[in-house]
Amino acid sequence: MPLALLDCPTGLAGNMLLAALLDLGVPEAVIHAPLAALGLAESYRLEISERRSGGLRGLHLEVVTLEPDPPHRLWSSLRRTLEQAPWPSSLRERVLAVFVLLAEAEAAVHGHSAEAVHFHEVGALDALVDVVGVCAALLHLGVEQLQCTPPPAGHGSVTTAHGVLPVPAPAVLEIARLRGVPLASSAGFPAGELTTPTGLALAAVWCERFGLPPAHRPERVGVGLGTRGLDRPNLLRLVLATGLAPAGAGQPHCETVLEQQAQIDDLTPEDLAAFQEALRRAGALEVFCQAILMKKGRPGWLVTALAQPHTAEVLRAVWWQHSSTLGLRERHQPRWVLPRRSRDLSTPLGAVRIKEARLPDGRWRSKPEHDDLLALAARHALPLDQVRAVVQGCLRQEPAGEAGPAELP
Repeated sequence: MPLALLDCPTGLAGNMLLAALLDLGVPEAVIHAPLAALGLAESYRLEISERRSGGLRGLHLEVVTLEPDPPHRLWSSLRRTLEQAPWPSSLRERVLAVFVLLAEAEAAVHGHSAEAVHFHEVGALDALVDVVGVCAALLHLGVEQLQCTPPPAGHGSVTTAHGVLPVPAPAVLEIARLRGVPLASSAGFPAGELTTPTGLALAAVWCERFGLPPAHRPERVGVGLGTRGLDRPNLLRLVLATGLAPAGAGQPHCETVLEQQAQIDDLTPEDLAAFQEALRRAGALEVFCQAILMKKGRPGWLVTALAQPHTAEVLRAVWWQHSSTLGLRERHQPRWVLPRRSRDLSTPLGAVRIKEARLPDGRWRSKPEHDDLLALAARHALPLDQVRAVVQGCLRQEPAGEAGPAELP
């Protein structure tokens, strides 16, 4: 999987990101095919041109609608269309995740339910082309996650279907709030919108973290240009790169995780254990449960799963299939993590996998994989604490600053 870095010094919009992907060499057919499967082949045209902005080249893309009377698209109807789209599950899940976030943000700022949100005329088609096209293109490149610099949102006001609205657009602020996305300062920019709701929703769903990029070796660069004239190049850059282990001390970084949670009082212990294991197999990062006292004095369990945001739909299916809950709470939380790596350690008893985390002062904190200790104890008929002592002794004998494999994200 390539390391994908998104640099957006002058903001972020869906058409700019799609243009950068085309500039990376993604065939147009990758974008058109899933849209044609929705019956939209004759509804739009992509106008793609190579231009200059502030003296720098890139691709500019505009979605031109061919619908004579483009309809409003109600989210409840659009959602059913996307859920039934004849696409690979990976594409369907990402596209749905982006539109769910857009609908949640619009619902929050307008004060009604997400099901009542409607996407306006041409803007609805633009959003469909941008979201479906970007998700299909990223999957075509083998990208699973992006790392993104915080985008400036802009300032002033913008004219929309709802009239003149302040900038940052209310939906942009709500998406940033819901997902904990940092926004860069817009000081020094002329008044106007720099980051759109569609662009930020795509970044929020796809990005593992926001901040400065890690050490890397650039391999390919795609440049997407914005339409507005600024006092500097109006562009974003999508870089496919190879990650490098930093020479200095690793630093903790912040990522966004999804928390899913429900209270359960009517599963047997055996079924509860099987349910938690099903969540782990489906991609949950962590699953745990806590004993609680529920209504009518019944003992129960508070079950919590932490996961990458893009796996939400897959995990929801596990909750509905394997648990008895009638509802599921979700929220997105920032999570600070240390740089990590895994390596094999040779010992007199056999090889053991070692999990390591780099502390901010540069030291590595090491812990043997418990399953490997159990396997060695069984193989040699030794107590577990004796096996652990042998492994810890081998770790202590390693030279200071022992080199290991590249850090894992």
